[in-house]
Amino acid sequence: MLQNIGIPGLVLILVIALIIFGPSKLPEIGRAFGSTLREFKNSTKDLISSDEKEEKTQSK
Repeated sequence: MLQNIGIPGLVLILVIALIIFGPSKLPEIGRAFGSTLREFKNSTKDLISSDEKEEKTQSK
């Protein structure tokens, strides 16, 4: 679904976000969203690496 948004859709979302939150809150929301994505990415990497370690210990 997200593949079909395109540039006009992203611009529309940005304009709506500016109207709703205002220009002063938008950087804070962006930082919070970025840190959330970073934490999610790190957590998934940890889960994948722990699964790989378990598979290696079980195969021995």
